[in-house]
Amino acid sequence: MRIVFMGTPEFAVPCLSALIEKHDVLAVFTQPDKPKGRKQILTPPPVKEEALKHNIPVYQPKTLKDGEAFKLLSEIKPDVIIVVAYGKILPKEILELPRYGCINVHASLLPKYRGAAPIQWSIIDGEKETGVTAMQMDIGLDTGDMIKSASLTIGENETADELHDRLSALGAKLIIETLESVEDGTATLTKQDDSLSNYASMLSKDISPIDFTQSAQAVHNKVRGLNSWPSATAIMDGKRIKIHKTKLADACGQAGEIVSLEPFIVACGSGAIEILELQPEGKKKMNVADFLRGHKTELHSFLK
Repeated sequence: MRIVFMGTPEFAVPCLSALIEKHDVLAVFTQPDKPKGRKQILTPPPVKEEALKHNIPVYQPKTLKDGEAFKLLSEIKPDVIIVVAYGKILPKEILELPRYGCINVHASLLPKYRGAAPIQWSIIDGEKETGVTAMQMDIGLDTGDMIKSASLTIGENETADELHDRLSALGAKLIIETLESVEDGTATLTKQDDSLSNYASMLSKDISPIDFTQSAQAVHNKVRGLNSWPSATAIMDGKRIKIHKTKLADACGQAGEIVSLEPFIVACGSGAIEILELQPEGKKKMNVADFLRGHKTELHSFLK
């Protein structure tokens, strides 16, 4: 198949790599390079780096709405456009351009978790299962007819970063299977049931603070879901810390109370969590044993 690929972050790279092996990827569209880090060094998106390794032309339009992208795609004449975490809305004229339309790989079992952060919210909400869905794109936000999906079980202590990598690999397998069914005419389209949908909004640091009056499971889910960005946070001895890894613990106390130092256990509204990895403000992340060696922590003091 003649393919144009549209994607930006690391999540999309395995899909692009798989397509390069099996199909003729004519061009890649991705977001413009952005400044990153403290030195604000202009950095290309991961998808661009992967495309350039294979000498595939890369286009980075600031907008798809001015007609230029449509004109270019009309000249390329792809059979299908594959979209994976591109970060831009495709105009109707582009959606209708290729012979097989535009197919998106989304990191949830649609119609659940439409939107920008499905991986993180599935963990925060305590889901036991998630997956990836290939869908025929329409003008809505992740509302197109579903072609194929694949699921997996979320681990009890699995973080968003870890789940991201597993879903990324699963998505690569799914898109190859999807294109095979599209090409041989066996693909079936299933309409989404909008009544079962929910929205996975974009993450921000506003949701980082932990509420220790919640259950231990809810706190644990938040820590996992916000790993590695924007990270769950708490106040300890008047200073903010990031909490990166936890597990459920068998203990009780007042919400936020440090009820044990070895292991480092904090009580919640019900149940307790053991903190395994944290990061003091202005320092690198560290395991809790290293933190406690350099920081005097009082038993029965509180995290807020």
